[in-house]
Amino acid sequence: MDPRIREHAQIIADHSADVQSGDDVVISAPAVAEELAVALHEACAERGANPVYLNSSSRATRAVLKNREEEFETPGHLLALYEEMDAYIAVRGDVNATEQSDVDPETNAAYRRALQPALRERLSKRWCLTQFPASGSAQLAGMSTDGYENFVWDAVSLDWDAQREHQSQMVDILDDADEVRIKSGEETDVTMSIAGNSTLNDYGEKNLPGGEVFTAPVRESVEGEVHFDMPLYRQGREIEDVRVRFEDGRVESYSAARNEEVLDGVFETDEGARYLGELGIGMNRAIDRFTYNMLFDEKMGDTVHMAVGAAYEECVGEENEVNESADHVDMIVDMSEDSVIEVDGEVVQRDGTFVFEDDF
Repeated sequence: MDPRIREHAQIIADHSADVQSGDDVVISAPAVAEELAVALHEACAERGANPVYLNSSSRATRAVLKNREEEFETPGHLLALYEEMDAYIAVRGDVNATEQSDVDPETNAAYRRALQPALRERLSKRWCLTQFPASGSAQLAGMSTDGYENFVWDAVSLDWDAQREHQSQMVDILDDADEVRIKSGEETDVTMSIAGNSTLNDYGEKNLPGGEVFTAPVRESVEGEVHFDMPLYRQGREIEDVRVRFEDGRVESYSAARNEEVLDGVFETDEGARYLGELGIGMNRAIDRFTYNMLFDEKMGDTVHMAVGAAYEECVGEENEVNESADHVDMIVDMSEDSVIEVDGEVVQRDGTFVFEDDF
């Protein structure tokens, strides 16, 4: 076994999921990531925890989506498992990144609605989402397998204490703020209130790799237009040049140059999918290339991302409404040129450089 796999498992167990003696831990991973699953079982055993292994398979999920004629139902046995567990570790890795490309977007939306109660329960526990450097994921990123392995394990093995300190400077700015404005080029100019909401510092806990700060907009405060100029890869299809117009917080119009029908399925999931649930700011300089993997791409320095759909409850203040949805879809804006982030009228980032960095 590559020693970096065991290092990856140790970081998850100690830093991300905080696995303790007696914990009931669910590990969900595809067959291609079996070595990481084995290393995670070793780590759980060393700490006196009790792991259960779920073999996730995009091909098996496709079989359900393509063949079920009745309405989808919430799987009670899965919900019961999540209710009983203490921690959940999800590993991604693809042999075929386009496995579900022939599934109707409306079917995907219906399936996600059925799974929402289980997802809500899962997110209420300690959890970590990470990536195994599988060959299909490398191919999607346009990299060799060896190159992708180096990319993933370098991103996972950062000095997370130092990353936390770096990102805390942006958390301090946003935590005291009322309004954020994002401007980029001629097509992105959007404002939103974050008053009363909290900003979280993602330094490799729930997401590994981490490398962003994020909060939730006040639900009906978002106004303006956004050109998400970096592609989105979803359901095995690439969505390009997404443009969205918000009024009173709600998505009132949208378009995409390619695979717009996938967006149709997203926005038709439920009413909450028409509102922003998250504003995130990428701050991980170690992630320096786009790989069609949102777990990495949204963390890149020089980017912001906005997610339509479910908000994280930890971000939403008591006096504000939590946006609820069965979906959560991140989309990215490149902020490296002709771009600013303003907080309460003050520029805090210009062309990807933050006000607290030396070359601002």
